[in-house]
Parts: sequence; C-alpha cells; structure tokens
Amino acid sequence: MEPKRPEEPDSPTPYQQLGGDAKVRELVTRFYDLMELEPRYARLRAVHGSTLESAREKLYMFLSGWLGGPSLYTDRYGHPMLRARHLPFRIGEVERDQWMACMAQAMEEVEIPTDLREALTTALFKTADWMRNQ
Repeated sequence: MEPKRPEEPDSPTPYQQLGGDAKVRELVTRFYDLMELEPRYARLRAVHGSTLESAREKLYMFLSGWLGGPSLYTDRYGHPMLRARHLPFRIGEVERDQWMACMAQAMEEVEIPTDLREALTTALFKTADWMRNQ
C-alpha cells in the first residue's frame, strides 16, 4: 500500500519531499537504532531475531519504492507480498503499536516535516494494521 500521491503530475513524490535516498536511509537507520536501544520497543525488537541488518536493508529498499523513489525492493525480490512475508512472525496490536511508535519517533528525530509525517503515519498505520496476524 503506497502513500497517496499528489494529483498534479509535476508534484514531488513523498520520496522527493523527504530528501531522497540519504533521508530514507537516515530514517531507517534511526528506526532500527531506536528499536535496539529503547526498552519500550522490546516486543517489537524480539520479533526481529538476533540481528537487524537484513531487516534494515529490506525496509530501506521497500520504503524507497513505496515513497515513489527507485523500486529497489521489487527489483531485487519481486512483489513485496508484505502480509505473506510477515506471517511467520507473531504480530499483534502491541507489535503494531510499537512499530508505529518507533517509526513516529524516528520520523520526528530525523526532522521529517510535520505535514508529510502525518500523511506517512496515516498510510503506514494501514499497512502496519494489515500485518497483524494475532
């Protein structure tokens, strides 16, 4: 599920509004650093196994395309099939809410503009809620 794109064809994509590749990478890096460091995200962190490196790279690649930038994830792995790929992991409301809180904190800390942050939060919540399987 992609964020709503601007209606005008020349309007910048969310990827461009964020600042492109470097900002997407910064956001993902902060997101996983917070997950690793903050005790309030412990259940979310536990879902990810012993290392976060693969998850970091996959989220970065996915968000790049989802935001309207290069389709790095689909070019490498094919269709994201998000729900199917997340079924092996126990994801309930607590994990969804921790994911959203961690992403909200990361977006704020890397200084995503408020209006864009709010739009992304709405779109991301729909996807995060769809990932629930508990």
